[in-house]
Amino acid sequence: MPTTKIAGVDVLLYVQTGTDAGNNPIYTVLGGQSNATLTRSTNIVASNSKDDCGWASNVAGINSWGLECEGYIIASDTALEYLETAWADRQTLKAEIRMPSGKKYTGDIIISDFPAEFPQEDAATYSLTLTGTGALTVTP
Repeated sequence: MPTTKIAGVDVLLYVQTGTDAGNNPIYTVLGGQSNATLTRSTNIVASNSKDDCGWASNVAGINSWGLECEGYIIASDTALEYLETAWADRQTLKAEIRMPSGKKYTGDIIISDFPAEFPQEDAATYSLTLTGTGALTVTP
């Protein structure tokens, strides 16, 4: 059984910062990122009937996913600046989590929450909640 563990510091969040001549997304790593969480969930649909002998019965409904992260604001960070514009314009764009092995989680996202904090005695930070829209694609 494999025992190689993955360090979280080696897993990076990339966001779409434009497209190339072929209209393929161009990804840029989100600078200053200190944490990220990929959330995946399934809506459970109750399917109880009298012949379930008093036990709950369920089926899997709609899947959903999203990303949450936080980080330090870095001056002239291309990805962060692009996200600010995308949020203001209510754009849907792509995000990608890249593992050290080359495995990728990719999908379309909408920025649903984007606060920034500017404390007097600490570094300026951002938080980001990205809500997935459509399927999350996993590339091994």
